[in-house]
Amino acid sequence: MLSVLIETCNHEEELARTLASLVGGAVEGVVREVIVCDTGSTDNTHLVAEHAGCRYVAEGGIGTALRQAKGEWLALLEPGARLCDGWMDGVLDHVARSTAPACFTRSKQGRAKFLVRVFSAKRPLADGLLITKRQAAALVQKARHADDIARGLAMKRLDGEIFVAGRPAATSQRK
Repeated sequence: MLSVLIETCNHEEELARTLASLVGGAVEGVVREVIVCDTGSTDNTHLVAEHAGCRYVAEGGIGTALRQAKGEWLALLEPGARLCDGWMDGVLDHVARSTAPACFTRSKQGRAKFLVRVFSAKRPLADGLLITKRQAAALVQKARHADDIARGLAMKRLDGEIFVAGRPAATSQRK
């Protein structure tokens, strides 16, 4: 049902944390597959993805990963983001009722202090993105990276919670 896409660049530890939070969804049949789209890692990101049974895409960017996705719904997550217990209920409820893009609700436990939130740059995928494959395919034509797909989208908030990842290292390396 759901294909999870994670764009990485030297995020082996962060990827492992994100994948661990998806195990319950895979067991329950909500997560059909996980595709790791690598943008030039020099660490062992590929080994983490392979050992976890993910499809690993090293060339072609997010567009190639999206075309390979088998699910009718996609979840785009930053490496290091962790979905909290109960996230599946929010996703299943949303896909049953709507076709609009959605994002997860930030966990109150993992929320940064107020001033940090106010003065930090907003990352389009910080709260994840749940979107139909058809909608993502239309947006990916103009996208160089996964966060370009989420940029500027009006999204509903899911009941499922997410622990937001720390700032990805790849963001500062992008051209």
